[in-house]
Amino acid sequence: MTSYSCCLILLVFTWSTAAYGPNQRAQKKGDIILGGLFPIHFGVAAKDQDLKSRPESVECIRYNFRGFRWLQAMIFAIEEINSSPTLLPNMTLGYRIFDTCNTVSKALEATLSFVAQNKIDSLNLDEFCNCSEHIPSTIAVVGATGSGISTAVANLLGLFYIPQVSYASSSRLLSNKNQFKSFLRTIPNDEHQATAMADIIEYFRWNWVGTIAADDDYGRPGIEKFREEAEERDICIDFSELISQYSDEEEIQQVVEVIQNSTARVIVVFSSGPDLEPLIKEIVRRNITGKIWLASEAWASSSLIAMPEFFRVIGSTIGFALKAGQIPGFREFLQKVHPKSTNNGFAKEFWEETFNCYLPDGSKNSPASTSFHKGHEEGLGAGNGTSAFRPPCTGDENITSVETPYMDYTHLRISYNVYLAVYSIAHALQDIYTCTPGKGLFTNGSCADIKKVEAWQVLKHLRHLNFTNNMGEQVDFDEFGDLVGNYSIINWHLSPEDGSVVFEEVGHYNVYAKKGERLFINENKILWGGLSKEVPFSNCSRDCLPGTRKGIIEGEPTCCFECVDCPDGEYSDETDASACDKCPEDYWSNENHTSCIPKQIEFLAWTEPFGIALTLFAVLGIFLTSFVLGVFTKFRNTPIVKATNRELSYLLLFSLLCCFSSSLFFIGEPQNWTCRLRQPAFGISFVLCISCILVKTNRVLLVFEAKIPTSLHRKWWGLNLQFLLVFLCTFVQIVICVIWLYTAPPSSYRNHELEDEIIFITCHEGSLMALGFLIGYTCLLAAICFFFAFKSRKLPENFNEAKFITFSMLIFFIVWISFIPAYASTYGKFVSAVEVIAILAASFGLLACIFFNKVYIILFKPSRNTIEEVRCSTAAHAFKVAARATLRRSNVSRKRSNSLGGSTGSTPSSSISSKSNHEDPFPLPACAERQRQQQRGCKQKVSFGSGTVTLSLSFEEPQKNAMANRNAKRRNSLEAQNSDDSLMRHRALLPLQ
Repeated sequence: MTSYSCCLILLVFTWSTAAYGPNQRAQKKGDIILGGLFPIHFGVAAKDQDLKSRPESVECIRYNFRGFRWLQAMIFAIEEINSSPTLLPNMTLGYRIFDTCNTVSKALEATLSFVAQNKIDSLNLDEFCNCSEHIPSTIAVVGATGSGISTAVANLLGLFYIPQVSYASSSRLLSNKNQFKSFLRTIPNDEHQATAMADIIEYFRWNWVGTIAADDDYGRPGIEKFREEAEERDICIDFSELISQYSDEEEIQQVVEVIQNSTARVIVVFSSGPDLEPLIKEIVRRNITGKIWLASEAWASSSLIAMPEFFRVIGSTIGFALKAGQIPGFREFLQKVHPKSTNNGFAKEFWEETFNCYLPDGSKNSPASTSFHKGHEEGLGAGNGTSAFRPPCTGDENITSVETPYMDYTHLRISYNVYLAVYSIAHALQDIYTCTPGKGLFTNGSCADIKKVEAWQVLKHLRHLNFTNNMGEQVDFDEFGDLVGNYSIINWHLSPEDGSVVFEEVGHYNVYAKKGERLFINENKILWGGLSKEVPFSNCSRDCLPGTRKGIIEGEPTCCFECVDCPDGEYSDETDASACDKCPEDYWSNENHTSCIPKQIEFLAWTEPFGIALTLFAVLGIFLTSFVLGVFTKFRNTPIVKATNRELSYLLLFSLLCCFSSSLFFIGEPQNWTCRLRQPAFGISFVLCISCILVKTNRVLLVFEAKIPTSLHRKWWGLNLQFLLVFLCTFVQIVICVIWLYTAPPSSYRNHELEDEIIFITCHEGSLMALGFLIGYTCLLAAICFFFAFKSRKLPENFNEAKFITFSMLIFFIVWISFIPAYASTYGKFVSAVEVIAILAASFGLLACIFFNKVYIILFKPSRNTIEEVRCSTAAHAFKVAARATLRRSNVSRKRSNSLGGSTGSTPSSSISSKSNHEDPFPLPACAERQRQQQRGCKQKVSFGSGTVTLSLSFEEPQKNAMANRNAKRRNSLEAQNSDDSLMRHRALLPLQ
């Protein structure tokens, strides 16, 4: 049974490796075997398997010079390790390397040979089988190239925990350790490459691109990651297509139609060279130019695409390349290749493809079979045999005389990754070799036996690997089995020497740098289309200039927009602004909305015409009031000044000075202290003014209406009491102001709401109710004053100014009643202006009505400013009132007598003669001829509607006032003993004057 099992397994192994004869593998014995998977060919020949006969393995076609160089890099690294005295001494590494032909099927065939050999070793059949050609187990595999191929291989190798170290598979799907347990790689994850692509597009301010991806595990995840990054950067994708090297012509035509009709000029391509080649050929055939190609690492430096005949179409390519490494001695090793190499079964085909000949030793590359070797390579080269028949090779040809991708060792990128992968496995084995028991990675710190090492033990050490490579860089795989690396950014140029395509390094992408500082591009080195340095435009819409923003167009991608002007108060100072920024509170947008300028600040300034005019009127009021005060002070002993209550007049003029002065607090830039001072100053000044007018008017009215003036009246209406009443009235206003300032003090306020472009600096009154109380109380006193002034309007003209006070109060009410709607309907600086106008109008009304007439008499009519004029007017008023009262009584008595049938006549007890007549009333004559009247008195005849009364008065010199008063009393008592008591009341007023 055991022998049967042995034979069965050997049969399976033999079948799985039957297609790989001596010429289809590179193999060398050693103590430890490493496997290798490389794309020596680009594909397989299409063959219809109709299953009418036993299926045969498909033929690989289109030789890949670059893939052979990668294979040579692995062999070189193993030979270098074997010759090293420090790395794995006394141990020899061997290898088994197979061609994947860039297909999954061929890669799995090779992988099965690795797995089968390992399973045979695990059965330990050496004692049953005579295996002279026994090859040890493959403890690690280097490869494969494409991400799709590595995915399939990793799934199989992962079942047996055989470590796989890829040198070119960058798909981010392979970082999933739950699915790909034994996969590691020496190439960076595509996630960083996709991010770098989005960063480049953002750097050049493109936002309208197309995407093309290979329909495999490399292209689809890569372009998906790019879409995520593009979305974060507001980059829109116009089209997204999938391609494959096996796509039929119709599918290729459809993709080309999409590219040709698209307005996007930038095309992002995640693909390998073989998958992209059919599409590029069709684009070249149609001569579709003007596109910018953003290439992933898999084809950015591929000579399969970077051909001079394609340059006019894809000359604007910007791509990513891995960081180049240095392999000392590798150039000489490449030159030593020979078709008669016993360990490298691919050398013969390489020699034939390089020199376009055939080796006449019966190899499959005879003239009859060369038709399978036409074409070009995948990444950086292809077979150049295009003839159906080749001359024989001598084997002595000079390898350096032919230019092929195989000898392009200037930028060793993938080759260095292969070299690094081999050294990673070697260092893992070195760690096992030097492991100290008790400090190992396995159970209880145990170590693996280097002579019986198994694949899973090597995988364990690879996961904990940390060493320094030949370039002095630290190498360690992260938790996902990846090495983080940087990218070089290349631009395709056309060489002026031989017309070939060269890759100019124009920048780099540092994965380790922080976000925003990873990308560096030297734009001066970039040639667009091989000629221009001007960055092409690839946007759905033209850039929105500063002062505008992008507006969404319904039904279109966000990158397709219209430019909308920024609204007032907002600005944009950059191109393609997504939104306009609001200006700061104290700023407003300029005319073009490209920046913010300070808002215009407005208040009732001293320097503006309106402010100057109001200031001049206020100064004029102060000057006129001061002038009147000066006149009254100079003529303080004249009858007119005395008759107007001199002390109260001084206080009244002072209050008017305060009123005019308070208006100046409303002009100029409002400050907190001016705001808190101006309303109380205005309110207290006006209340003081109205209080003075009220007290003096009310005093005269009460005295004239008193029935019997006594010393009590004089004492009650003394000067101290008058000032006390003024103080009490003003004190109420002061209390209102104090409460206002304590509870809600006014303050300076910058009003931004009235007009967008203007800041109105005004005073926030704090409490409109308090302002209403202040003005209301002032108006209340004015109303009372108006009442008393109106009631006093018939007092002697020269004695009291009641008529003018009445006019002044009317002006006061008109002004302040008009002020309320004007104050409520205005805003900004005009609020202060309205109040200043109201203050000045009311103040001028009071000053003019109360004082101008007196100043006129004092200065221009001095003849009327005498004691006789004042007394004559006062006495005439007194007798007129008395006569009116007497006639009223006489009329009442007459009517009573008529009703009783009595006789009519004058009252015998009265010495005042009364004649009944029906003449029209006549005005009371003025006291003329004052000198004559002083000597003989003055007789006046007072006429009423029902009779006439003759009155007689006489006056002495002012120095004989006392005697004259007694004589006047005596004479008047003799003339009118039975007159009304009111006559006595008014005669008693004369000494008061």
